[in-house]
Amino acid sequence: MTITKADILDDVSEKFGLEPKESKDLLELFFEEIRCILGDEECSELKFSGFGNFNLRDKKARPGRNPKTGEDVLIKKRRVVTFHAGLKLKTLIENGNEKCSKLKNNQ
Repeated sequence: MTITKADILDDVSEKFGLEPKESKDLLELFFEEIRCILGDEECSELKFSGFGNFNLRDKKARPGRNPKTGEDVLIKKRRVVTFHAGLKLKTLIENGNEKCSKLKNNQ
């Protein structure tokens, strides 16, 4: 089962008694804030207690190969983001969660 942003918006609207547009604006603001933080050159980690950490890493340029043609290419240096789940999230995923099961059944 895939949960979409629209599903989350519907759930937030219902739980907090918000209009759908208000929920959308709130969620978009949240995502934009995360994008701005992760886009900051000085940021290397974004922590959400009980959820997990987003880590930023700079990868060096390196030689690579085009798998179709076999041609050697240079893979440019770049910044990548990784996510590491926190203990609470790992435990929830491993053991399931009654609250989350109820949410899935309501959709």
